[in-house]
Amino acid sequence: MAADEPKVTGGVDPEEVRLESLGPNPGAKHRRKRVGRGPGSGKGKTCGRGMKGAGARSGPGPRPGYRGGTIPIHMQKGKLRGPNHKKSMPIGPFRTHSVPVNVGALAKAFAAGDTVDAESLAKVGLVKNNANRAYPVKLLAGGEITHALTVRVEQASAAAVAKIEAAGGSVELVGNAGSE
Repeated sequence: MAADEPKVTGGVDPEEVRLESLGPNPGAKHRRKRVGRGPGSGKGKTCGRGMKGAGARSGPGPRPGYRGGTIPIHMQKGKLRGPNHKKSMPIGPFRTHSVPVNVGALAKAFAAGDTVDAESLAKVGLVKNNANRAYPVKLLAGGEITHALTVRVEQASAAAVAKIEAAGGSVELVGNAGSE
């Protein structure tokens, strides 16, 4: 290539690329297919929608997951009712709520000798959006703790109580909920 020839990058001469020469790639644009314009068009009479049925009619069609009347897959799966099984669907008055807080999270958020209750947990951000719901706070044994804390919660697991007491702290259960 001689020195006076322009350098071509990517098959396009940079000096020929101008605003008036820009356009879509060949074959990228298609005219809209006009349907219902006779048998010679290939999309006449039924316009490519077949004879009859929901697909031939206007509107949104069947909902997602509709299987033509067959029992849907989400209804074929078994459901266990009631609150007394790990795989149950807790419904209605049997639903139980609690806000879990791990021992390791208390160790990071509170200093030695602090008193931990629902208000202090909300203040440090371990319990969120519980002011109106007033779900009980349950202390769980996740993580490790090395310093003593006085913890006042509605519920606590036995392993969590053991970890707090082993670190020199104490757990007081407040309210009518007991240890689970």
